[in-house]
Amino acid sequence: MSLRIAEIFGPTIQGEGALIGQPTVFVRAGGCDYRCSWCDSMHAVDSRYRQDWAVMDAAGIMAEVARLSGGQPLVVSISGGNPAIQDFGPVIALGRGQGYRFACETQGSVARDWFADLALLVLSPKPPSSGQETDWVAFDACLAAAGKAERLMKIVVFDQNDLDWARAASARYPDLPLYLQPGNPETDPEKPVDPQALADRMLWLVEATVGRGWLVPRILPQLHVLIWGNRRGV
Repeated sequence: MSLRIAEIFGPTIQGEGALIGQPTVFVRAGGCDYRCSWCDSMHAVDSRYRQDWAVMDAAGIMAEVARLSGGQPLVVSISGGNPAIQDFGPVIALGRGQGYRFACETQGSVARDWFADLALLVLSPKPPSSGQETDWVAFDACLAAAGKAERLMKIVVFDQNDLDWARAASARYPDLPLYLQPGNPETDPEKPVDPQALADRMLWLVEATVGRGWLVPRILPQLHVLIWGNRRGV
């Protein structure tokens, strides 16, 4: 079975979520069923970039992962685009046999049986600023498909409307660990990111949550953006 792969890169550190700072190899799938207004990885989303995507099978993907990691069984993060629109089950099965652990981030719009074979499933529903609507029935199906895999919810927050939406989502899933991070409005990889502006957004988010007595979420920066900006392959 062939998969559309936008890029495979690493090892580098995971820049966000529960695995932040952990050495990771990334497998970024090509293709997505969403078109978020602030997407910073359109090269892995829009079909106009299809000519740049590689068509690879599970053995080829894991051979590249092993080459990059020097054979060390690191965490492999499957991202996109939306990796759930493709069947990564054979990749995970092959990699687990070699000692690798797999994490996957998806918006929760498509459920897959292979979610149950992950070490971590990150469900990242998109808030109102994205211009997309979350299908909570599909989201519930993703949670169920994950089985005993560790699960968490991660939401990018750009403004108060997004934050109110995140709070409602958290109330809907009170037992699901919640991670919030301030959004990065600059999506052009050719333009430098303003570290002070990102720090200001982080401070606002802390004050708007912990500072107002909402102690449920874990607040984290987009560490990779702070260090490398919007460059690909990091």
